[in-house]
Amino acid sequence: KMQLSILVFAGLWSAVALHPRSVLDVCTAKPKDIAVNPVCIYRNPNKRLQEGKSAVPANIPPSVNPRVWELSKANNRFATTFYQDLALSKDADQNIFLSPLSISTAFAMTKLGACGDTLQQLMTVFKFDTFSEKTSDQVHFFFAKLNCQLYKKINKSSELVSANRLFGEKSLIFNETYQNVSELIYGAKLLPVNFREKPESSRRVINEWVANATERRILNVVPEGAIDESTVLVLVNTIFFKGHWESKFHPENTKMDPFHRTIAGPCQAPMMYQEGKFRHAFVPSANVQVLELPYKGNDVSMVLILPYVGTPLAQVERELTSQKLDDWLNSLEEVLLALHLPRFKIEDSFSMKEKLQRMGLRDIFSPERASLPGILAGGGLPLYVSEVFHKAFLEVNEEGSEAAAATAVLLMGRSFPLNKVSFNACRPFLVLIRAVSLNSILFMGRVGNP
Repeated sequence: KMQLSILVFAGLWSAVALHPRSVLDVCTAKPKDIAVNPVCIYRNPNKRLQEGKSAVPANIPPSVNPRVWELSKANNRFATTFYQDLALSKDADQNIFLSPLSISTAFAMTKLGACGDTLQQLMTVFKFDTFSEKTSDQVHFFFAKLNCQLYKKINKSSELVSANRLFGEKSLIFNETYQNVSELIYGAKLLPVNFREKPESSRRVINEWVANATERRILNVVPEGAIDESTVLVLVNTIFFKGHWESKFHPENTKMDPFHRTIAGPCQAPMMYQEGKFRHAFVPSANVQVLELPYKGNDVSMVLILPYVGTPLAQVERELTSQKLDDWLNSLEEVLLALHLPRFKIEDSFSMKEKLQRMGLRDIFSPERASLPGILAGGGLPLYVSEVFHKAFLEVNEEGSEAAAATAVLLMGRSFPLNKVSFNACRPFLVLIRAVSLNSILFMGRVGNP
């Protein structure tokens, strides 16, 4: 069998998303305008609605398509489930950072060519079977709508970009529908490369494309030996966010303070500080504080989840669900707050294969059981996914976030009036970056050692 590899990256770049050849505006199209025509269609045999709720979700912004909202919720369910598995594989002092949306997008592109149990497992693991549209081809249509909402509606103060690319063995003929839909829906244009005769130079081509697309933030993401002469197709997904804080931290207020790591104990970290009005909640039932820090324009925000003193972050991670996150975010109220937050940078990379297998995505990695007949023309050679790589980058400083840049606000002193709530992130905490109107988790991670 021939290999298919999937690469997903979250990091910094300044390139724009690729544009499909078609003149069709996918953002204004209706389902009948986009002929997805996948080789196989999956229907949920239980015909269940999203977690037992009504077909049209309540309390969604009027500008958001209800099905797009449901898809965003499905992606968030996958995010929390995958994060929990990833957290179990790392010790408490290790940082974690990933883009669950990037991972879901890459596998949605793979799902275009899937059939049988492979298709069913993709639908189940990525929670694509939990919303009320029953057929798998509609997932792609609403991914297109989700991408339009995310990447075309962000204000000029923030930059949110996604770019995708297919690298295919040049001697093979790929299914025309697969190519067209990948390009139209996901902006993933096929680039022919010579895996069969020059696997190492092909690996360098992919790594160089990723490096250029991320302003060289992500280098050598495909390791030596990951590509060989049996590789047929490599799917690459990248996502980047660059935002300016709505309320900037002044550098003169940053000083070295102790950060209390779980295992290694205290270390000195540059602790930023500001006072102001922020949306915040104490959640006694989960022993956490939750704080939302908006970026300029309020389209995107960072959410910090800080356990109470004496509550291990691991406990919060084990009990985390997307529904709890929704409940916590819905309980936020504006308060006057004294905020201490470490300046930090996280780079994380890992193979996702074993983690996804534990979650139930098994057949796609098996040369004997994988069913991906819709990728090559006429069914072609039998394919399977050999490996999945993910790499992500986040930097948080006084100006904002890179996954970072500048704006201004007043200098504030380190005073502690009694009527202020204190949020002191001097111990491990969770961090999310989300698209506010869609409540869509773009990035997710843990700061265990700044």
